[in-house]
Amino acid sequence: MAKVHLFRVTHRLNSTALLSNASLRTTNQIQQQRRWASEVTVVAFPSLRRETTSRAMKAYVERAREHEEFMKNQRIEYDIGKRHLANMMGEDPETFTQEDVDNAIEYLFPSGLHSKKARPMMKPPEEVFPARKAAEFDETGRPYHSMFFTGRPNFFKTLYDIAENIEQLNAYEDQMIRKRVDVDPNLKLDLSSSMWLPKEELEDILVEKILDLEYTNFINAMNRLLELPYSYRVRDFIEKFRKPLSIKASTQDIPQPQVDSNGRQFVTISNCPRKMARAEVTVRKPGAGAISINGSDIKYFSSDQCREQ
Repeated sequence: MAKVHLFRVTHRLNSTALLSNASLRTTNQIQQQRRWASEVTVVAFPSLRRETTSRAMKAYVERAREHEEFMKNQRIEYDIGKRHLANMMGEDPETFTQEDVDNAIEYLFPSGLHSKKARPMMKPPEEVFPARKAAEFDETGRPYHSMFFTGRPNFFKTLYDIAENIEQLNAYEDQMIRKRVDVDPNLKLDLSSSMWLPKEELEDILVEKILDLEYTNFINAMNRLLELPYSYRVRDFIEKFRKPLSIKASTQDIPQPQVDSNGRQFVTISNCPRKMARAEVTVRKPGAGAISINGSDIKYFSSDQCREQ
């Protein structure tokens, strides 16, 4: 009985050893398969995805760089042409302004075209070529702007700056109140001679298209900022979005009407230039709508373009 019992114990031990070895081999195989699977997953698929995204981002960044290089070359050509034009006109190239450029082009290339856009001109490349955004994200697809996913990052960044300025001015006002310091009325902003930028010009600055409602929200936010007692502290930020009103009417001398023998008022303007011709124009009130040109009617000019001009 003892031998049989010993045999049974030995048999059980051998069976346990065999099961342990088989289990160990199975565990090693599973671990090896898992290691292979992890290598395939990590090395192959993400690498292919990263390479595809990189090519798309590289193409986008390359187009943005090409546009920047194009604008840079156009600016260099404009500066060279501007210096040549200044030398032709006998002016100092260093002080030759864009207004001088426009006057020189009008003098050198006189044109009778009615539309000013069709006349010869020499403008900076920023005004000739439409503005484009620079690269908005890098080659890995990471956007540069923190508000890129809003769809209009420049516009919403402007609204954020407005809110931040309002908060800072309110905090400064609270600080002055605690110090019992009154606001100096002489420092109050007077922007009566300017107006907010129209929607189209604001879009040109932001290089983004905005909705009418968004433009209204922008104007309301800027008005709220402007009405603060310490708004003069952010004058530069406010004036960036304003444009001066036309003051031509205030700088020109408006002639006073005279009265003729029939009791009608009239105004006469002398030396009105048109190319090489000079004219004297008289307007009467009340008038009959008749036009007299050297004793003839409007048909004095045979061309419709001359009649309109």
